[in-house]
Amino acid sequence: MLDDRAKLLLKALVERYIADGQPVGSRTLSKASGLELSPATIRNVMSDLEELGLIVSPHTSAGRIPTARGYRLFVDTMLTMQRDPRSVDAMAAQTLAPDQPQKVISNAAHMLSSLSQFVGVVMAPRRSSVFRHIEFLRLAEKRYLVIIVSPDGDVQNRVIFTEADYTQAQLIETSNFLNSHYAGMAIEEVRERLKREIEALRGEIASLMQAAVQVSSEAIESRDEVVISGERNLLAVSDFSGDMGSLRKLFDLFEQKAQIMRLLDVSSRAEGVRIYIGGESQVIPYQELSVVTAPYEVDGQVVGTLGVVGPMRMPYEKMIQIVDITAKLVSSALSHSK
Repeated sequence: MLDDRAKLLLKALVERYIADGQPVGSRTLSKASGLELSPATIRNVMSDLEELGLIVSPHTSAGRIPTARGYRLFVDTMLTMQRDPRSVDAMAAQTLAPDQPQKVISNAAHMLSSLSQFVGVVMAPRRSSVFRHIEFLRLAEKRYLVIIVSPDGDVQNRVIFTEADYTQAQLIETSNFLNSHYAGMAIEEVRERLKREIEALRGEIASLMQAAVQVSSEAIESRDEVVISGERNLLAVSDFSGDMGSLRKLFDLFEQKAQIMRLLDVSSRAEGVRIYIGGESQVIPYQELSVVTAPYEVDGQVVGTLGVVGPMRMPYEKMIQIVDITAKLVSSALSHSK
């Protein structure tokens, strides 16, 4: 446990380091904290903070910088949220094209990036597993195009290969059967009902229906899209500029997207803004990075997550506001696009 004096000094040190990126010495800390303390007293407190693993002295510098643990304590117990009206005004001026859900997602990623000057990431909304209409188109022998239309009008195309060859009449019969009996149902329910009813169906089209349901499940439930904007902003971050190895790792991370999607997926099950500092997420195990995330909703249901990825030395108060407001704007735009 830290006493009030140590907390004030740690808070002043973190804020000063975030502001200018230079190790903070005792003289600078004395001015920044506003405490009437002797340099010797401040050095003693800094020594204690260093022993606790909250700050560290880089190289031969006389100053100190916060560690990931120091940032965590700062974010959890010392962050004072004061809404910046300039940020709010700048975001309120943004348009998210509520009539075009996909554009909402790409605009939100760009907004996060431009306002934070770091990387904006948005996980596309989970798709409904319900289908409205299904059709088959013969491409070649034993090869067919399945066209699946979701309730919101989204169209997915998938190619299937079958052991048997089907006539156009059989394709029409299959699509008519699926549309008349199962349209509006979730794919999982369709699959279960087909299992029970498969014996009663004509053998020729039973396997075609099973193949169609399988590919429909993959098409409708696929949620492999993470929209990322502003990766190049990291090139301007002084914390990374001297370490090309770290930058390459970071760009590989954004290229793969899978790790980011897993992190956003975990974050979507939490309420409100979440902050992961220096590899805390374990999904993105990079000590140099912090991630600020928030879930967004459609009609009160969480459907995805968005966030900002940047260096540990980021202005957390500002990032929290940017992420929180963007999540609310996306929720509003997507709810009104239905």
